[in-house]
Amino acid sequence: MSLVQNVGVPETRLVLIRHGESHATVDGVVGGHESCRGLTDRGRRQAEALRDRLKASPEFAPDVLLTSILPRAIETAEIVAPAFGDLEAARDCDLCELHPGECDGLVWADYRERYGFDMRAEPERPMSPGGESLASFQARVEARLERVLREHAGQTVVIVAHGGVVSAVSLSLMAHGMHLPRPFRMRTENTSITEWLHDADVQRGDPAWLLVRYNDAAHLGRGPRRA
Repeated sequence: MSLVQNVGVPETRLVLIRHGESHATVDGVVGGHESCRGLTDRGRRQAEALRDRLKASPEFAPDVLLTSILPRAIETAEIVAPAFGDLEAARDCDLCELHPGECDGLVWADYRERYGFDMRAEPERPMSPGGESLASFQARVEARLERVLREHAGQTVVIVAHGGVVSAVSLSLMAHGMHLPRPFRMRTENTSITEWLHDADVQRGDPAWLLVRYNDAAHLGRGPRRA
């Protein structure tokens, strides 16, 4: 059963926020559970800019705030939370970025030399031993999303997580999952807002997920990033 069919209550709002710039990105390393060192100074400023934007002009009122257990997401959630009345963020590993396995902490150049392959061409193959594949990552995020939407139907849920999670959730709600054409990609800005609304169209009797916005990073002084 699809996520759309599982949610029968109108006006369920799902807001996805990507974490700020991380040390893992700047250092060019695979940033998993063992090696994530949180946000850079720039990443913290990005999160502060989002907090100040939402304080000055509240755009949604969350009933629940969720984050992954990776430091870069936790720090972002803690910085942004005052805009939501200091709503405490619940941490959940199922909202983490793809689990890399034994390649955690490797410089990307070393990863490509040791393990590198086209993950889109081989979606069932783990990133490295002990890690997830794209398919298992997608399944893990979708299962968590199902629970979120079931437990918080009719509410506004804010999730502070990762670019991969934003993509996985969005692909699920578009009902395409892993079956999109390979050229399709999502490049999500740090601290950007992606918002989905589940709205039962009373006139047509056709409940559907509506993409309200993607990659909204106006607080950083620029529009959506172009490929």
